[in-house]
Amino acid sequence: MKFLSLLAAAVFICGARPEAGQAKMNVLSIAVDDMNNDLGCYGHPFVKSPNIDRLAKRGVRFDRAYCQFPLCSPSRASLMTGLRPDTTRVFDLAYHFRKGLPDVVTLSQLFKNNGYFAGRVGKIYHYGNPGDIGTNGLDDAPSWTQVVNPSGRDKKIEKEIINHTPKRGLGSAMCFFADKEGKDEDHTDGKVATETIKLLEEHREKPFFLACGFYRPHTPYVAPQKYFDLYPMETIQLPQEPDHRKSIPKPALVSSPQPYLGCTEEQARQCKQAYYAGISFLDAQLGRVLDTMDRLKLWENTVVVFWSDHGYHLGEHGLWMKQSLFEESARVPLLIVAPGAKGNGKVSPRTVELIDLYPTLADYAGLTPPKDLAGASLRPLLDDPTKAWERPAFTQVQRAGFPGHSARTERWRYVEWDDGKSGVELYDHENDPREFVNLAEDPKHAKVLQEMKALVQKNWPVRVTGGK
Repeated sequence: MKFLSLLAAAVFICGARPEAGQAKMNVLSIAVDDMNNDLGCYGHPFVKSPNIDRLAKRGVRFDRAYCQFPLCSPSRASLMTGLRPDTTRVFDLAYHFRKGLPDVVTLSQLFKNNGYFAGRVGKIYHYGNPGDIGTNGLDDAPSWTQVVNPSGRDKKIEKEIINHTPKRGLGSAMCFFADKEGKDEDHTDGKVATETIKLLEEHREKPFFLACGFYRPHTPYVAPQKYFDLYPMETIQLPQEPDHRKSIPKPALVSSPQPYLGCTEEQARQCKQAYYAGISFLDAQLGRVLDTMDRLKLWENTVVVFWSDHGYHLGEHGLWMKQSLFEESARVPLLIVAPGAKGNGKVSPRTVELIDLYPTLADYAGLTPPKDLAGASLRPLLDDPTKAWERPAFTQVQRAGFPGHSARTERWRYVEWDDGKSGVELYDHENDPREFVNLAEDPKHAKVLQEMKALVQKNWPVRVTGGK
C-alpha cells in the first residue's frame, strides 16, 4: 500500500514531464528587435501585423509582459540566463555575462545538454544592429550546436539610407530607406526566415530548440517600398500629450534628446512611418516561418514563443527609442503557443517578465532548470490566463553614476532614481495608462507608494555595478 502511495505521488509530481518513449517537446523561440506593442493583436488601429496576430490567436497573448532592462544586451542576457541584470551585471552593450558567470547554463544550453539540437539564426544575444549583421556579434558559443549569421541587401545599400541625425551611427539614428528594387528574401530578415525554414526542415524528426532572431524594426528602418506604401504619411501622427513633464524627475526624460532626438515633427513622422513599415515587413517573414510550421505539422509537439527584447518610444513624453522606465519602453509583446494549453486563444492580463520564459520552456520540455532562476514558469497562466498571479515585474536602467528601478503591478508603476535621491514616480494605470500624472507626492497615495517602494527595496537590496 505504501508503495502504491509513493507511486501515485511520483505520477502526480512528474505528470507534466514526457514519459519514456514519448516525443520530446520542441521549442521555436522567435525574437524581434526593438518592437513595441503597436500591433493589431494588441489593439493598434492601423498597424498591419496579420501573422503576429495569427500567432496570438493560436496561443496566449500576455498584455502585461515586461523586460528586465530596456536595452538589447542586458535584456537578452537576462532572458537567456534566467537571471536579473544585477546578477549578470550586463548593463551595457560590451560586457559578456560569462566574464562573471563562466559556468552559467543558458536556456538553449540546457536543451543542448539534454540531447536537443540547439540552433540560432540571426540575433538572439546582442548584435550591433546594423554593424554586426553577418557576424557572431556578442554571441555565446556554449549555447548552440549550430549558428547561422545571415546578411542581406540592407547591408549593401547603407549608403543610400536617409539619416536625419547624421552625427549618430545608423544603429541609433533617425534614419530610413524605402527599397524600391530589392525583394523580401534579399533583405537580412528575409534570409533569417529562409535559414530558419531550412533548419526546421532538416531537424523536424529530432528534438530541437531553434532560436529565430529577426533584426527589424530596429533602426535603420529599412524595408521594401511596398511596406512603406501600407502607411500613407497623412495617417502618421505623433502623440498629442498634455503638459505633464514638470512633475517628472529629470532622469526619467534623458534617455534620448528631446524632442524626437532633435528631429523636426515632419522628420519624426517619416521615421515612424518607416518603423511601422519594418514591423509589417518582419511580419511577412514571420508568416513564411509559420507556414512552414503548418506544412511540417510541427504545432503538436512544438512550443512557440514570440518576444521582443524591450519596447520602443515613438514620441511619447518627447522620447524616441528605449532606455526609459515608462510603459512604452519597458513593456513588450509576448505570445506563447503551447500544445494542449487550455488557455490557447485567450488573453492574460497578469504581470509577467521575460525571465519567466526560461523556467516555462524547461517546464514544458520536462527538463530540470538551474535552481537559481529568478523567474517562474508561466504554465499555470497558459492553462488559465486569468489565474491569480501575485508576482510584480521589475525593470531597471542605468544613468550616469546611478540606477533607475521600477516595479510594475497590474495597476501601479513605481520608479525611483538613485534610491529616490534623484526622484520618484508613481502612476495609476487604471486611471492614467499613458503615465502623465505622477502621484508620488500625493498624500492620498502614500500607502501605495510605500508598498511599491518596499517591492523595489526587496528586489534591489544593495546597489550593484555593471561588469567591465
